[in-house]
Amino acid sequence: MAISTHDTATQTEPALFYEVSTSCGEAKSKDPSGEANFQNQPPSAETLQQVARHRVLDRLGKAHRFKDLYDGPDTADRVLVIFVRHFFCGSCQEYLRSLLQVINPDFLSRLPVSTSIAVIGCGDPGLIDIYASKSGCDFPIYADPTRKLYTDLGMTTSLALGPRPEYMRKGMVRIVMESIWQCLKQIPSGLAGKGGDSRQIGGEFLFEASHDTEGKTVTWCHRMKTTRDHTEIPALAQVLNPQSKH
Repeated sequence: MAISTHDTATQTEPALFYEVSTSCGEAKSKDPSGEANFQNQPPSAETLQQVARHRVLDRLGKAHRFKDLYDGPDTADRVLVIFVRHFFCGSCQEYLRSLLQVINPDFLSRLPVSTSIAVIGCGDPGLIDIYASKSGCDFPIYADPTRKLYTDLGMTTSLALGPRPEYMRKGMVRIVMESIWQCLKQIPSGLAGKGGDSRQIGGEFLFEASHDTEGKTVTWCHRMKTTRDHTEIPALAQVLNPQSKH
């Protein structure tokens, strides 16, 4: 389908990189809990216990337990895990570029609590280095091609664009064309069809210690409802540091 230059909230993103994962259940695009506030509702202790054992892959294809990303022996006191869409998604690349202008290693070093960030996408780990280069992201990036983490943490599927966020600097037509070009360039490598399911949307989850449970738990989260519904950068800075003036 064509994308109009009128960037409205009612449009949907073309399913250019449509992939269906057969290794996990289909994520639904409706609110899984039936509650209006599910978008920002932290996962239950039972859910966190379940997803802790799920595996993610690093840039070399090595498997890691999801829990080791946020509660391993050398992790920071707080870990923000950002779930992005497929590895050709220009909207999420825009988000990370905008994020790094504010929430960068220098910003994190000035927080009163040690904080780190990890990024997870739903495509092939062979695309991680390319994704890091395109997005300018210097945080660790992992892959969950099965989408089990997305599904079990309540993230859903949608191609709806939604309102244009502040972090989007480029127009949607340009973003779509750049995404197509990134995909086409991977035809020789065999990775063109392995960017991830374009319907999968992500979110942000903040893990930190809790007085009520052993180990880290999710104290704040945001699940996307549309393809460009990441938490706005100033709001995320406030979550990480309530005194932040960004």
